[in-house]
Amino acid sequence: MGRRWTGHMSGEQYLGNTNKMEVHDLDNEKTAGNQCQIDEIIRAGNDKPFTTLSAARSAGYDNCAYCLGNSTR
Repeated sequence: MGRRWTGHMSGEQYLGNTNKMEVHDLDNEKTAGNQCQIDEIIRAGNDKPFTTLSAARSAGYDNCAYCLGNSTR
């Protein structure tokens, strides 16, 4: 689906899920099997935008195992 302009998002590449402390790459979103569930995260109000992956990691977010890989969970 790509980048979003809904919820807290303004076209940023990275979306943090504040509920799971997990960051997603919207340029590499995995929709098959509903893996990343970005729309559900936004609907629940758990979306936090990040312009860089390093900013998300500095804020304590772990990688999504599907769109970024190398999750530490």
